Amino acid sequence: MISIHNLSFSRGHNKIFDNISLSIRPNKITAIMGPSGTGKTTLLKLIGGQIKPDKGNILVNKQDIHALSRTDLYNLRKKMGMLFQSGALLTDMSVYDNIAFPIREHTELPESIIRTIVLMKLNAVGLRGAKNLMPNELSGGMARRVAMARALALDPEMILYDEPFTGQDPISLGILVKLIKTLNETLKITSIIVSHDVEETASIADYIYVLSGGKIMGQGSPDALYNSDNAWIQQFMQGKSDGPVPFHYPAPNFETELWHN
Repeated sequence: MISIHNLSFSRGHNKIFDNISLSIRPNKITAIMGPSGTGKTTLLKLIGGQIKPDKGNILVNKQDIHALSRTDLYNLRKKMGMLFQSGALLTDMSVYDNIAFPIREHTELPESIIRTIVLMKLNAVGLRGAKNLMPNELSGGMARRVAMARALALDPEMILYDEPFTGQDPISLGILVKLIKTLNETLKITSIIVSHDVEETASIADYIYVLSGGKIMGQGSPDALYNSDNAWIQQFMQGKSDGPVPFHYPAPNFETELWHN
């Protein structure tokens, strides 16, 4: 579905990606994981064509995303659903209208058909009864599920999830994990999850890439990464406080610094 070849990308003097290559298999859940600040969300923006790499190419359905015309890029984006980290619901629109919005923008379907589609999408995320609520009346978990319904509005071939589990209570977290897995299996879509929540992501991912320092530090099935003999991967997957990534930021000797002004 997606092939990334020899990708490099920098912001100023900060190299975000340094000649990485990876592939996203169709109809599977692929996770992009790593510590905060490793460029996971930036990778989604590169896949969506929002920003361009310094080097390398990204093929989506065998199309070089950064060589497409604006019209072709917009047409390709209609096949991508996006769940933003914040949910990004339009605050002055009801739940119903938030989901109807992309359908009205990109199709000429009559309102009767749009209503059927909206109710189907809301029913899929368990919130058909919340269709008339405004975003400020939703809990954080409900808002994330409405955003998921909106991401499904145009029946995309793939969905990009940007930190879907951040800030969720245990019940909402469990619902989101189950929803992502169920929707992927039922709709036969390709899912890409960007996250640093190891336990939740590993429970549903088919394949995981772990990024750090601009490189792919490890890749494989969740079981393979949990059993990796790489100390850095072990520290990340098990949430150890100390290891190759030290607990202490580099500093002079503590005793020396205490006794010398």
